[in-house]
Amino acid sequence: MRVALHCPYSLSVPGGVQSQVVALACELRELGHRATVLAPLDTSERRDGHTGERRDGHTDEIVGLGRSVRIRANGSIAPVALGPTASIRALAALREGQFDVLHLHEPLAPGASYACLFAGRPAKVGTFHRSGESVFYSALRPVARALAGRLQVRCAVSAEAMTTAQRALGGTYELIGNGVDFGRFSTAHPWPTDGRPTVMFVGRHEQRKGLSVLLDAMSRLSNRRAVCWIAGSGPETSRLKERYPSSDSFVWLGPIDDDELASRLRGAEIACFPSLGGESFGVVLLEAMAARSAVVASDLPGYRAAAKGHAQLVVAGDPAALAEQLEISLADAEAARGGSSDLALDAAFAYASSRSMSAVVKQYLSVYEEAIERRRTLGHA
Repeated sequence: MRVALHCPYSLSVPGGVQSQVVALACELRELGHRATVLAPLDTSERRDGHTGERRDGHTDEIVGLGRSVRIRANGSIAPVALGPTASIRALAALREGQFDVLHLHEPLAPGASYACLFAGRPAKVGTFHRSGESVFYSALRPVARALAGRLQVRCAVSAEAMTTAQRALGGTYELIGNGVDFGRFSTAHPWPTDGRPTVMFVGRHEQRKGLSVLLDAMSRLSNRRAVCWIAGSGPETSRLKERYPSSDSFVWLGPIDDDELASRLRGAEIACFPSLGGESFGVVLLEAMAARSAVVASDLPGYRAAAKGHAQLVVAGDPAALAEQLEISLADAEAARGGSSDLALDAAFAYASSRSMSAVVKQYLSVYEEAIERRRTLGHA
């Protein structure tokens, strides 16, 4: 099968949608399908430091749609490629590739998605990732509904994402959660530590990710040996580093590549995701579980859906409650290090394996077949 996967966000910038698209393409190739990613690129390198060659020596097929610009969306910054160049490149690639399926992630995000929806040949599948209100959905609802109507099959990564899309666009959706690159996280070599208990944060340093809540919670811990690894960057980095400077307790890592992320999650006792909202599906929780790191996160619908009971969830935005749970989880980690079996970590690890990208791609292959059949039967783009 020939599949084109369109990602509206730059592959040069860290992001959950970007990771899902690239990982899905890799899994499709492993199964013998042709998979080409269409996406903005800001540099010759992807965000993981690779220029195109995968770890197994194969070559990624990526069609760069031009440089991105940053726009505000869903409480964050979206790196999308605007202007006619991206659309022209995408349509040219679709004509040349003669694809059977065009899989659009966030199919109504600004950029080349709109042009791709009018490509004549391939059956079209759309996966909706975002949750919460959308200015585009509400301001241009008739146009958005008409564009969404060009999809043969609509999917959503979570119940929250499905609700958001259904309210604005109508239609029916197949629920397919995000997948995790299980092998990469489960086999990573643990990052060396000095024996001190470690809590890790990874994400963009912006208000909705709740980093300030975690740093406040860490400063309240009675366990003064605990250290916090802080990966990523963003608009709040300077302010928070000034308030919580680098020390034995706070280690500011900056942006890290995928290999270091996996290794550090393997080395950390706890992975903490203190987001305040806007999370439709927490694949980062699954990555931490695959790395056998205990997960403490905000009690948000998207995180509950991802964790399925395998994470400790606390009230969002409450540093005291977060500190209390971190104390408990650190004590559990200390006991496990002393030789006690950790059945909770074992169960979380097994659950993460069931959400591997190899399992998710099988669901999508069924959807692709369904879309091709609908395209053939209905006879329209």
